[in-house]
Amino acid sequence: MTKKRENQQQMILTVAHNDYEKGLNSYAFFKVHDIAIGQDLVQDTFMKTWKFIAKGGQVHIMKAFLYHVLNRLIIDQYRKHKNTSLDTLLEKGFEPSADSESVSDALDGKSALLLIQHLPDIYQKVMNMRYVQNLSIEDVSLITGETRNAIAVQTHRGLAKLKILYNSQSGMVMA
Repeated sequence: MTKKRENQQQMILTVAHNDYEKGLNSYAFFKVHDIAIGQDLVQDTFMKTWKFIAKGGQVHIMKAFLYHVLNRLIIDQYRKHKNTSLDTLLEKGFEPSADSESVSDALDGKSALLLIQHLPDIYQKVMNMRYVQNLSIEDVSLITGETRNAIAVQTHRGLAKLKILYNSQSGMVMA
């Protein structure tokens, strides 16, 4: 590999790191519920991407590629995840607290994510890519092969249906 080619690849990965690191970190944290592990997974994502590019691999859509690599690393993390008992956590100094406001916000977010699974298939895919993976409409359009307008319409309709599901669910809980 020539020095010019290597510099070009470093520049591409540096720009990708600056553009997507924050979104990748939040996505990883959402999936593994541990900031340190999430950050490690994101760093591993960039390392694997660098190795792939250094071997001559071509990445057409960097954001989609990074999320794909990160998803695979998260799956690997799930597979090697070990359960920790409450007693062990208490011995290490963990003290559970009940901050009702943050707990209710987290529960609202989790219930909204669970409700996505109850949407029709056409909206599920788009909603997951757009709001869980934080992909832009253009990226979703490129991945699915549909026009940006179609993706925007599906996103809008999916949100409307999700609001209806959420309101009906919260109305049932309060009743």
